[in-house]
Amino acid sequence: MKTPQIKLLTEPFLQFPTENSIKVVWFTEFMGEAHSVAYGSQLLESVFTKNIRLIHLREDQQSRVGNQTADGEVYHKPVLREIWRHEANLTDLIPGKRISYRVTSIAENNQLISSKTYTLEPAPLPGKPLKILLTSDHQIKPMVAANLQKVKETFKRIDAVFFAGDLVNIPDRASEWFDDNRGNAFFPCLQGRAEYVMEYDGVETTYTGGQIIQNAPIFPCIGNHEVMGRFKTGKSLDGEFNDTIPRNIARELYGKESLKDNSFNTDTYEQIFSLPQTETGEKSYYAISFGDVRLVVLYVTNMWRYPITENNRRGKYAEPANEFKNPKNWGYGQHIYEPIFQGSAQYNWLVNELNSREFQQAKYKIVMFHHPPHTLGDNIIPAYTDPVQIIERDNNGNITSISYEYPKEQDYIIRDLIPLLEAAGVQLVFYGHSHLWNRFVSHSGMHFLETSNVGNSYGAAYGNRKRNNVPNINNNNYTEIGDPYGLEPIVPTIAPLLDENGQPLPYIASNEITVFSIFDTEQGTISSYRFDTRKPDSEVIKFDEFKLKDDVTF
Repeated sequence: MKTPQIKLLTEPFLQFPTENSIKVVWFTEFMGEAHSVAYGSQLLESVFTKNIRLIHLREDQQSRVGNQTADGEVYHKPVLREIWRHEANLTDLIPGKRISYRVTSIAENNQLISSKTYTLEPAPLPGKPLKILLTSDHQIKPMVAANLQKVKETFKRIDAVFFAGDLVNIPDRASEWFDDNRGNAFFPCLQGRAEYVMEYDGVETTYTGGQIIQNAPIFPCIGNHEVMGRFKTGKSLDGEFNDTIPRNIARELYGKESLKDNSFNTDTYEQIFSLPQTETGEKSYYAISFGDVRLVVLYVTNMWRYPITENNRRGKYAEPANEFKNPKNWGYGQHIYEPIFQGSAQYNWLVNELNSREFQQAKYKIVMFHHPPHTLGDNIIPAYTDPVQIIERDNNGNITSISYEYPKEQDYIIRDLIPLLEAAGVQLVFYGHSHLWNRFVSHSGMHFLETSNVGNSYGAAYGNRKRNNVPNINNNNYTEIGDPYGLEPIVPTIAPLLDENGQPLPYIASNEITVFSIFDTEQGTISSYRFDTRKPDSEVIKFDEFKLKDDVTF
């Protein structure tokens, strides 16, 4: 009987280079006997790996994997999936020298499985020209494979990927990372192995994504879709994902029980990626130097909740009436995961980073996080602040309503974070979350870019289109149209889309036209490109470009 062919679950990808080292990572569905990386001009040098099993990765009723193409066909509840991560740290590399590498895994039956041969190099030194992909919010959305395929067709060399959060939809659902049977899982799209079919006017086009992260490191940050809720509750993975509560509430409700299991965690994200640990012990925010760039990555995201409580949903603005007597089932509003207000641990770490020699001497200072400080998108509402809970009772003490208010003047991003970044000379704040493209410039000259349009766009609050998630409350905390904090969106400088009256639009929010952006460090420019997925033979169009100054002083 023929032995079944075993494959690597992913091709290798690159993580966190230093001036003389880089990490090579890949995944298998078996522990294996040995795993190694061969590298060098003749692939004669080798290094073995450290291996861990990702303990939270599962499939469930809503997975689209293997033979399951509809809910519950194979899986009727969350089921653990055996997936192993292999990481090799290549050292003694020479800056600027690109070398070949190939990974090999030996399965338990002594079957040898090798990747294709790719190239790598350590972190570039200042002065080297780089092209860096800026992207966000893939979440197995419809246009991701097309987007990344066009990136690779347009730019033969990408030197790094800056990813502003929301990598997948449900972080503990294994197939969304590796092998969703719809053909557009996270790693296949970024490794040129996707098989996503798009149909328009009866014509089908298969997009394969782009072979990018095998040869260029990816630097991610945490979005709300990297955070899982209460673990092992017997619910679906969607149910767990939506079941987060603040840590301080979990301490009150569960006492000495596991705090992460009863509030939220980013365990899978932290296990998939090689993340540097800060002096505070955190792996959820970090800073790295890459060529002329100092990239500061923050954990700035909160729980996304529905604006209304129909179908017993825990909402942004209220709790469902049937749960008034059950505090363990409350959602506690759109609560923040990691504080960023002045005096918090992350804020204090950021102050030290902004005062560091590495940051101050960098030609380009970029800060990346997930939640938008300025946008036309819906997801900037309500304000980024801790929800104020308001409980009303009748004369007998019975709860009659539980609502949440978000005072706009207490928005931590606008009140505390942005002034700090402006004072430090940050040239670009890069983010996502609203599934569109738009950009802004502050009065001091700091640029803001949101380039997260890869499908499932929610639209832009511009012209006559109002936000859909504004509560029916008569106060100034919730802005229906435009940027809530007063900046005017910048009209693309080269080829903007036009409205029905032929006027240029300052955004792209589309489920047919996808967008990506490239930072060219040699020119100091950030260029944005669009591609109409309905017309597979059409050209990629550069529609906007702006320049970062390398001598910014505020």
